[in-house]
Amino acid sequence: MIEIRDLGKRFVDRSGGGAVQALDHVNLTVGDGEFLTVLGPSGCGKTTLLRHIAGLEPWDTGEILIDGKPVRGPGPDRAMVFQSFALLPWSTVLENVGFGLQLRGVPKAERDARANELIELVGLRGFERMRPGQLSGGMQQRVGLARALAVKPRVLLMDEPFGALDEQTRRLLQEQLLGIWEANPIAVVFITHSMEEAVLLGDRIAVMTPRPGRIDEIVTVQLRRPRSTNLDRLERSPELLNTTADLWRRLRSEQSDLARSTDA
Repeated sequence: MIEIRDLGKRFVDRSGGGAVQALDHVNLTVGDGEFLTVLGPSGCGKTTLLRHIAGLEPWDTGEILIDGKPVRGPGPDRAMVFQSFALLPWSTVLENVGFGLQLRGVPKAERDARANELIELVGLRGFERMRPGQLSGGMQQRVGLARALAVKPRVLLMDEPFGALDEQTRRLLQEQLLGIWEANPIAVVFITHSMEEAVLLGDRIAVMTPRPGRIDEIVTVQLRRPRSTNLDRLERSPELLNTTADLWRRLRSEQSDLARSTDA
């Protein structure tokens, strides 16, 4: 469904500081209904890659196809959830969740009905009239997830959506996200710094190299689905522990190689 072919991105420092190759010959596919997690060291281009798939930023070389059609910019087939919540602070929960539908010209009664359905789904019933500043971080991220799902995307792009949350809230939202996805699988590309989260959520894990970012390896996760009701058991399973340990060895090796090449 998503095909990324030889993607490259170079950032030029206009102040004269040179250029940085952020992505280099990235090749990746994501299937219909697949939950792909993307893992890599800080600065390897994970967020840049996600923004390219979303059509929010141009790239220099290569191409991105969705269902065989080139990505030229944002589209109704994709929705994105940000780490920073990115909610409208002056709008209510109901208005935030329905915002994408409003942009698409959906009549108010219809978008309110859809928004209320999603608010119920993410566990925020009773908070419809509250504004983001009145909500906890976890509740705000639930609003962001509901807003993304409201437009019924074929591709859900998530940029470390739980990275700023405490561990308890993070685990609750992992369970909730899995439950929603298991009930209606769509293609998900989920960026994370957490090896455990990458394994718990993903069907496959795309491991990226330090900058310039490339896909170093694709790891298939052996944990059975459904997982939303089994996270407590799965986090202690040999499959998760072994896969997490393998990921750490690979990432540590990459960082050591990068440090040696820098020193040289």
